[in-house]
Amino acid sequence: MNKWIRQLHRWVAVFFVLSVVATTIALAQPQPMIWVSYVPLLPLALLALSGIYLFALPYFMRRQRPSTAE
Repeated sequence: MNKWIRQLHRWVAVFFVLSVVATTIALAQPQPMIWVSYVPLLPLALLALSGIYLFALPYFMRRQRPSTAE
């Protein structure tokens, strides 16, 4: 499961960068389409959720392992 989430996080990061580039190009046009500025928000939200999970994962794993030092 963790490997799958890491891979998803990487691919969403690529999609996020591409959507930001496309948004920048679209908004630089003489007649910009304002709704395009909302396109990067979905991958950004997915990156935030998966990033928080990946950040907290070592802390959860440390808590689940039994303590050997007694």
